[in-house]
Amino acid sequence: MKKNLLNLFNIKKNSNKKFYHPLHEDALNKEDLLEAVKVLISRQLTMSKKTIEFENYFKKKLGLNYCLMVNSGSSANLLALFTLINPKKKNRLKIGDECLVPAVCWATSLWPVIQAGLTPKLIDVDLNSFSINLDLIKKNITKKTKAIMMINVLGNCSEIDKIQRFAKEKNIYLIEDNCESLGSKYKNKYLGSYGDFSSFSFYYSHQITAGEGGMIACKKKEDYDLLKTLRAHGWDRDLTKSKNKKFNFINSGFNLRPLEVSAAIGLNQFKRLSKMMSIRNYNRNKIVNTLQKSNNWNEQFTFFNHKKDLKPSWFGFPLLISPKFKKNKDKFLKFLNNNNLETRPIISGNFVNQPAIKLYDIKYNKHELKNSNEIDKRGFFIGLPTVKLTQKKLDKISDLLLSVSNLK
Repeated sequence: MKKNLLNLFNIKKNSNKKFYHPLHEDALNKEDLLEAVKVLISRQLTMSKKTIEFENYFKKKLGLNYCLMVNSGSSANLLALFTLINPKKKNRLKIGDECLVPAVCWATSLWPVIQAGLTPKLIDVDLNSFSINLDLIKKNITKKTKAIMMINVLGNCSEIDKIQRFAKEKNIYLIEDNCESLGSKYKNKYLGSYGDFSSFSFYYSHQITAGEGGMIACKKKEDYDLLKTLRAHGWDRDLTKSKNKKFNFINSGFNLRPLEVSAAIGLNQFKRLSKMMSIRNYNRNKIVNTLQKSNNWNEQFTFFNHKKDLKPSWFGFPLLISPKFKKNKDKFLKFLNNNNLETRPIISGNFVNQPAIKLYDIKYNKHELKNSNEIDKRGFFIGLPTVKLTQKKLDKISDLLLSVSNLK
């Protein structure tokens, strides 16, 4: 049967391939799909043993205290915020408490803050890491600040160890959105292990993929039990001390459980994360070298370099267009996409420029978001595949990117 299934997987894909891997790379191999098929054949589709196996393996490899699989990284952020405001949480946050959020963020890093009844304050980011640093936090903190949403951007991070210590001194909760940086290691600790709560994503274009799916980590057992309850309806079915294993509701809750298929694929992918990280790093360095060695190189871009003490797990290949060429950005990105080099913004750009921001009374000072605006106006990124790029492809990528200086 396995042989017959493998024959199905060997059916040739659409021959009209783009010359470069798109942002949504097909990173699923035969073994990933076989693991999914095994789950389907077992008929155990809802979360079960494979989900628990993935949680335990993930926790052990990353040095986490507790972790729980959910249906997305966005849901992980939602659970973190709703745990912080829950009546069963000691020193819980109250309606109106302030949470600092980087202006360069994803929608579901911001919205759970609002949905939980907290007050978000959008602040500027560091131009090197695209994330908030300690100086920016100190500049924006008030007596009302009770939480910080920290985003590790595209495999990079800010001085998160210092931020962790500062937050602890001030009794401020640190939520570490690590959805874009699975596998990155800072000062010999994995990103995602610093925050009181941490989120991870296994969406299709991320470091590993389960199609959909995510993980939430925390440091305290009482928070872990709360997360379990909130993940599934508010019942106590998944708690070890539960006396009623069926329909005993002890809290509010959602239905954010993952599928067993996602856990099977995610676990199999996670076991080869190091290999995929190595190839992405190889491709990233090759693109930089090819650009800089080109006869047409004229410092058209600033590259996104990682911190000295960071071993990065790159998400994609981000660039900042040189200020002298930024007026060409829209035309340039259209040119790249028309030539099958797919692009996207750095996260969502400066989120204050998104239409949805007008629906809510969100605090920010547009004049203090200088770096976020620069990233919005000059930044974009392309994908990094998990197969090594040929020199022919590298040369074509370089030619297309360096054309920014030729557009009128």
